[in-house]
Amino acid sequence: MPEGDTAYRVARQIGEALNGQVLTRFQVRTGSLATADLHGQTVSSVEPFGKHILVRIGEHSLHSHMLMDGVWHIYARGARWRKPAHQARIVLGTDRVEVVGFLVAQVRLLLTASEGEVVGHLGPDPLKPDWDRGGIFIAAERVQQDPRPIHVALMDQRSVAGFGNEYANELCFLMGVDPEAPATSVDALAFMKLGTRLIRANRDRVERTTTGNLRAGQRTYVFGRAGLNCRRCGSQIQLKRLGADPASLRNAHWCPVCQPPFSGVSSGPEV
Repeated sequence: MPEGDTAYRVARQIGEALNGQVLTRFQVRTGSLATADLHGQTVSSVEPFGKHILVRIGEHSLHSHMLMDGVWHIYARGARWRKPAHQARIVLGTDRVEVVGFLVAQVRLLLTASEGEVVGHLGPDPLKPDWDRGGIFIAAERVQQDPRPIHVALMDQRSVAGFGNEYANELCFLMGVDPEAPATSVDALAFMKLGTRLIRANRDRVERTTTGNLRAGQRTYVFGRAGLNCRRCGSQIQLKRLGADPASLRNAHWCPVCQPPFSGVSSGPEV
């Protein structure tokens, strides 16, 4: 599932392939952008912001978001693609490589000076340098003031950019917190500190893990494990649906013993 660590790694790989290179091919196969042409312009940088990716080309930035199904591939020029061509939304080519975004969403082209229009609403990003210069405290304060369930608050990209459903599930478990507990009741700064350690540890890995085990089926404590036994206490992992509204419900997995129901008392970490 693409989250901030995935966007970070993908942006770095795209940058390694395209930075400083002149585009010999530029295609955006979606809506009005199908006629856009930055052929002949130079890629200056590729930047991740939370789950978003910005490819800076000349004076423009090509913005995209992978959402649930998006993926980027890098091919030697002329190599056969491993996914169907009709799924390609973005094709960026040079004399050596082709970078293809399959099923990426929210594709927009804008002036680099106007990037705030697409990422200005985002909260601090744990993978950005300004996180350690105070961003973590801003994010913690925003989460702490959110009256919604902590599972929902953690995924609000306006408070902290990069944490998705998998991290929300795993952080709640590691902190020993009921995912339905109001964010106002938890130690939000402790959540941010733990989340920072996890997402930074995973940014260079293809396979994300919160358990420290990279073997298939062993990478998470609760996420995706409904009905299975808790790795700590052996109780059955439960599943419920939480979200900011009915259209954004997500699977929340939790252990009823390690994460007891919220009782109105502030919760502490169990790391």
